[in-house]
Amino acid sequence: MPPPPSSPPSPEALLEGLDPEQRAVASTLGGPVVVIAGAGTGKTRAITHRIAYGVATGAYNPTSVLAVTFTTRAAGELRGRLQQLGARGVQARTFHSAALRQAQYFWPQVYGGELPQVLDNRMSLVAEAASRLRVRVDTPRLRDLVSEVAWAKVSNVSPEDYVRLAARHHRSIASIDPETVARIFTAYEAAKRDRGRIDFEDILLCAAALMSEHPEVADTIRRTYRHLVVDEYQDVSPLQEALLTLWRGDRTDVCVVGDPAQTIHSFAGAQATFLTEFARRHPKATVIRLVRDYRSTPQVVRCANAIMAPGAGPGGPGLSAVTLQAQLPPGPEVIFGEAPDEAAEAAGIADWLAGRAAAGVDYREMAVLFRINAQSPAIEQALADRQIPYLVRSGERFYERAEVRQALLTLRTEVRTMTGDEEGSALEHLKAVLGALGWTAQPPEGAGAVRERWESLAALLSVAEDLAKAGDGATRLTLGAISAELDRRAEAQHVPVAQGVTVSTLHSAKGLEWDAVALLGTQEGSLPFVLATTPAQVEEERRLLYVGVTRARRHLRVSWSRTRNGGGNPRKPSRFLDPVLPASARTATGSGTPRRGKSRGSVLSLHCRSCGRALSEAGERKMGRHLDCPATFDEKTMEVLKEWRKQEAAEQSVPAYCVFTDATLVAIAEARPRTSADLIRVQGLGPTKAGKYGEQVLAIVAAAEGSVPAEAAP
Repeated sequence: MPPPPSSPPSPEALLEGLDPEQRAVASTLGGPVVVIAGAGTGKTRAITHRIAYGVATGAYNPTSVLAVTFTTRAAGELRGRLQQLGARGVQARTFHSAALRQAQYFWPQVYGGELPQVLDNRMSLVAEAASRLRVRVDTPRLRDLVSEVAWAKVSNVSPEDYVRLAARHHRSIASIDPETVARIFTAYEAAKRDRGRIDFEDILLCAAALMSEHPEVADTIRRTYRHLVVDEYQDVSPLQEALLTLWRGDRTDVCVVGDPAQTIHSFAGAQATFLTEFARRHPKATVIRLVRDYRSTPQVVRCANAIMAPGAGPGGPGLSAVTLQAQLPPGPEVIFGEAPDEAAEAAGIADWLAGRAAAGVDYREMAVLFRINAQSPAIEQALADRQIPYLVRSGERFYERAEVRQALLTLRTEVRTMTGDEEGSALEHLKAVLGALGWTAQPPEGAGAVRERWESLAALLSVAEDLAKAGDGATRLTLGAISAELDRRAEAQHVPVAQGVTVSTLHSAKGLEWDAVALLGTQEGSLPFVLATTPAQVEEERRLLYVGVTRARRHLRVSWSRTRNGGGNPRKPSRFLDPVLPASARTATGSGTPRRGKSRGSVLSLHCRSCGRALSEAGERKMGRHLDCPATFDEKTMEVLKEWRKQEAAEQSVPAYCVFTDATLVAIAEARPRTSADLIRVQGLGPTKAGKYGEQVLAIVAAAEGSVPAEAAP
């Protein structure tokens, strides 16, 4: 039998372990309250302890609390933490989930029939609307139209007002004038009505209409939910704010939490002024700032603060973003690097990730982030060339992918049809099930649908592998237990993390974190993106970079390329990097000089040691000479170094390049270091690898020269 549930913690115990600001959030039970919570400052911890403390003290009835957020995963995390804190019965939902539940309950009572069915995908109806108007649109423009209709609806913009308000908000779609967009919008709404369907935004509209047009519905909902908590409040749209206002009525017990510095969804209708002007709308509001960053090292925090300082949040007066205060011990300096082209930049990132893996960082704790999806192929190719596992994170919800739904259904069927004891291990059984669906022990080469399908199945397998590692050995892991855990995670939208580097856009990375993060393509034209033309749009791009920087816990690499493919006009590093780059890197774009922190000089050679001419390619700069120039090292030394590297790689079960790349071995053989200080100065090396391999490398070089290392000499 399962053990009885433990008794809920006491109110005093709930406040223990909270820092002063988190404790203030948890113990301020009367509203209104606005919490400005910086990245990594423990906002979820603060608001869940607030709700649990209110329940523990008797100030809140758990069933009278409604906590809303923006993703199913975040809502699931809130529910899980609240249950652990003894606050069972609290409703923690997304805006749409809460609104849908209310609309489905009250619609039959008010209108005498079921709530219309929600569209799975509006793209086909938008395409039909355009076709009715004889407007030809390709797939990219169709996606733009779908996004524009969604923006209009969450912004409370009707088809009749679209032209006027789109101009005010600087909205435009390539090759489609606003008048045509408005006509397509109107035709789409008509097509929807003809089929008796509603879309995603209509869920909120239906709930709002029920409350605003039927006082008895509003009164019932307000009596049910007397305490409101809103997470990620900077992402609230006008439609969501209108619904929140209806939920609240004339009561003041509302707590909102957000970060102006992480406002990156204005293009989709988010309006951060609801957060920044909250204290002005509620003059008696308690304002609490969470500033202690528990996620990132002081080096990462310092970089984030410097980038954000010139634009502390969305424009206009009101509550501004916080300046983070690092709480973790110091870590490595942030690395800044320039590459001659995008392929070289991707190669440099891949080598850096391999180096982090060799130093003990798990690949699943690494990520490469960029501004747009078009920047993904170069890094995918570089990772594949080095056999580094990776997973591409898209905006699509993981458990809605066809292959994931199919895998979970197949697994349930397999569990139901099993008879007697399982033969072999549950992991092997699962591999057989997934293998029939397209999983293989080795990832397929290249990108595309086959690779994406494999990544999804590999992520499911990673959950089972984690369960096996977490077991105590006394209880045998079964296929049924694996299936149940995957179903539980699907319900909570808890996306598994497979063994591989995450490759993602900056927007999709929000809310996540990794030990090591590489930011790719941080040059003008990409950050800020070329289509960001207004001051407000440019500042949102700055915040997007800030979000990327604050995803890193310990290791951060920021890079850009001078050209796209070796030609065209030279590009400059992003203007947002000005506060953190050395002056030389801000003014000269042709140096090709990666930089570490603010004070260190180049770690690559600028001139060939054989001919003395300038070096332009990244690989040549790392090796210290042109590829067609004569080598200046002893071949026997190189052979011994390669054999040693092969043995080290075999012992660690890693590819040879994870120990040292060929270019680094060449640099060692040519530099012939005699001390640790000499070794650290070798291009492609550093204190970490010098400490790990230094004695062996110095001994090899010394033996080749018939001497002993200088540090070992009497």
